[in-house]
Amino acid sequence: MKKLLLGLVAILIVIQFIHPEKNESNDNTYDVSTKYSIPAPVQETLKNACNDCHSNQSTYPWYSNIQPVGFWLNHHIEEGKEHLNFSTFTKMPIAVQNHKLEEVIETVEEGEMPMPSYTYFGLHPKANLSAADKDALIAWAKAQMDTLKANYPADSLKLKPRKKV
Repeated sequence: MKKLLLGLVAILIVIQFIHPEKNESNDNTYDVSTKYSIPAPVQETLKNACNDCHSNQSTYPWYSNIQPVGFWLNHHIEEGKEHLNFSTFTKMPIAVQNHKLEEVIETVEEGEMPMPSYTYFGLHPKANLSAADKDALIAWAKAQMDTLKANYPADSLKLKPRKKV
């Protein structure tokens, strides 16, 4: 048992010297703001509650330097970006953009975003969205969808069914 414990401590010490690559790109070429108008309050909400996991520019807390927490955070960020990345938003087909806006509305309305784990223990207090913050974010996403509907044919805004393999 003593050898097992010493081995575990040794592993924890060694992994402190291994750090995942940080999500800190400043490339805004395809950022959502390049195509969609974002009012200042919504921009602030995106910055405080969304962008750490849903953009290419994360702000890292001090504990991200402690492993294995850093690995877990990196995995969480990569997973969040797979679902929605505001930094590459306009690179997606218009139907996908429309669908992602629809998902923003749904996840905020259902309280799925921001994830509760993001605000546990008082972490990221600015990400605790008020009813007004949620309403503004939802209204913004709906307005963007309405703009897309006004500017694109209806069939171009629908996702095509995936072919079964």
